[in-house]
Amino acid sequence: MFPRPVLDSDSAPFWEGLQRHELWIQRCDDCEKYIFYPRSICPHCFSTDVSYVKAAGTGVIYSYTVVHRAFGPFAAEAPFVVGLVDLDEGVRMMARIRGLREEVAIGERVRVAFEYLDDGLTLPAFERVK
Repeated sequence: MFPRPVLDSDSAPFWEGLQRHELWIQRCDDCEKYIFYPRSICPHCFSTDVSYVKAAGTGVIYSYTVVHRAFGPFAAEAPFVVGLVDLDEGVRMMARIRGLREEVAIGERVRVAFEYLDDGLTLPAFERVK
């Protein structure tokens, strides 16, 4: 059994979007900057007027690591790649990067993919744009 995210009023649209295979992130209605991770106050201007927008789901790999030893429900999947991805909207996300670890490179273009883990849990992942 995979650990479950806690859905609250700030994060529910993000998780619900993943179930539909859509990537939704927040955008401040006042300063117009994008926000990730979900929160109730804009970290740029401290406005409480934030809303969700559908992200393009594309970006570049900022950094990555290969996980050789994993624990819990991910133990059987090692080795796998986890990376920091700078979305085109300007926010940075951490997610699994699909594909051969020998082919992953910093600066590589990626697009969002979705990993269905079990009933009711889908996570964002990224795959290389070929």
